[in-house]
This record gives sequence, C-alpha cells and structure tokens, in this order.
Amino acid sequence: MTRTGTIEDHVGRGGIRFDAGRHHKAKLGFVLLAMEQTIEEDMFKLAPDGVGVHFQRAPMANRIDVDTLASMVSGIGDAAALITPDVQLDTICYACTSGSVVIGEDRVFAELNRGAPGAKPTSIISGVMRGLEALNTKKIVVATPYVDPVNEIERRYMEERGFDVLHIEGLSIENDEDMVRVTPDYILEFAKQVDRPEAEAIFISCGALRSVDIIEALEQETSKPVVTSNQAMMWDCMRLAGVRDKHNRYGRLFKDF
Repeated sequence: MTRTGTIEDHVGRGGIRFDAGRHHKAKLGFVLLAMEQTIEEDMFKLAPDGVGVHFQRAPMANRIDVDTLASMVSGIGDAAALITPDVQLDTICYACTSGSVVIGEDRVFAELNRGAPGAKPTSIISGVMRGLEALNTKKIVVATPYVDPVNEIERRYMEERGFDVLHIEGLSIENDEDMVRVTPDYILEFAKQVDRPEAEAIFISCGALRSVDIIEALEQETSKPVVTSNQAMMWDCMRLAGVRDKHNRYGRLFKDF
C-alpha cells in the first residue's frame, strides 16, 4: 500500500487500483427544505476540491412561517437517513436558518443523529453563531426575508446565546419561491439599510437568498465582516470535519478563519 498526499492507493482483486475517491477530505450531508433552490448550488460553489456535498430534502409546505417550520421535525431525521446510507458522513447539517431557531438546535441535532449516527450534527444557525464568534463580534444587525414573528424568534434565540441584536429587519416574504428571486443587488442595498454604525458585523439570514454573491462588495462598502447563512454553513461543516481550507472570496470568515 502506498500513500500519495492524503490519499491511500491500494490494489484489490484482479489488479484493480483504488484510492480514497473524489471526497477524500470530507463528506458533508445537508438536509434541505423540499422547495429549496439556492443552497445546493452555493455548496458546490463553496466546497474545495476533495470535499463532497450530498443532499436530501425533507417535506414542507412552500410557506415560511412558524407553524410550517415547526411541523417538519421528524422529516429531518428521515431525510438524513437517506444521505449516502452505506457511507459514513463526517458532518450532517440541517440547512434552514429559520427552521433551526423555531425547532431549536437540540431537537434538530437529535433528529440528525437519529438519521445519520456517527456524523457530527450541526445547523445553519449553529454555523452562523460559531462564525460570528470566530470573528469576535457580538453586536450585530440581521437582514432577513422573513415575516415578523419568525424574525422575533430569531432575535430572541441569538440574544439568549449572548449576541446583541441591535436591529433585525425582514422583507415579509412567506413564499420560498419569492425568496430565491430576490436579486443580489437588492440584498446588498437592503443589508446596508439594516446596518447600524455601532454594529460589529452584518448577518444576512436565510439559505434561500443569493447573499453569498454580495459578501465581498458589502464588506468593502461597510468595512465590517459579513456573515451569510450559506457561507457560514459551509465554513462550519468543513471545520467540524477537520478541513481548514480557506477562500480568497466569500468574506473574512473564509479568508481568515
């Protein structure tokens, strides 16, 4: 047996040569909402060579409110069980920011563990908070596409974990189909409107928004670190899996931590 870099090569029966495959650094699993249209493309964009991203969808009505988010609990574990069931994942993530705060991380993690035992469980909101902590930021503003009841739950959730939410504002969109069509230039304008001078960082919440596209521009215009749901999710999943690769794009979080 020989080792080439981090990949082990060996010869099997009949002289067939095997290595660790394309995903030799890590295999990451993501449980998506049934109607999700943005996250998969973002994860492929953010994943470095050697990191595999694998997806399954959990049932949910095409409406983002407290009741529909809370109703999908058992579907999280069922979906997780279908992601590469015979191959061990390194990390498994529930890929919904608002669902994470409505359901709560403990229940989300229990469902992920039920479906994918052995994988390290996480969620978008977990990654966001770890990212903000890595950036040493506590005073934040939050821009969301959500309705006010969901915003209030998210505000309380983050404040209970030590963050000072100076301002949170949503676009009052309930239909996920509309969230995915909000233009990146509008997200940039909206986030700047939500910002406050005393804020240490800007958090753009929701995996459906195309906010990874404007991280660099928003950081340059505000001189503040910007954390978005999908950026923080990939960063967190990689770091939990022991992958330390960095990006020269997609904000200070990926560049420096």
